[in-house]
Amino acid sequence: MSSSPSTATSVVADLLLWAFLGAGLAADLGAGAVLDGTPQDMATIAGSAVALVTGTRLAGKPGISAFPARPGTLWFLFLFNGGAAVGMYFALDGVKGTAAAAAMGPVALGAAGGIVTRRRRVAHP
Repeated sequence: MSSSPSTATSVVADLLLWAFLGAGLAADLGAGAVLDGTPQDMATIAGSAVALVTGTRLAGKPGISAFPARPGTLWFLFLFNGGAAVGMYFALDGVKGTAAAAAMGPVALGAAGGIVTRRRRVAHP
């Protein structure tokens, strides 16, 4: 491992990204326990935005960007998100169930598309 300043800067930048991701998720998920009304809504929206931006930056890292393309990961995403979409549709009432299923369903379908595309590439090089 080299001890150059650029390596140290990269490690610090990665740690800051992970810290901001954790803080954004904590603000998003924990705002309801601490705040009420408009401040809760603002904390949830701000936390979601911070988590989205930092998560997107982290997803571009070489080790992380290769992870979702693995077959095991695709199968997990397909089965888990598909099961969650069906479960939420039946467990939640009315619009909430439909919205939750509509949010989880495309993730499952995207993973299924990745599985099919990967099989076609392997079968027909």
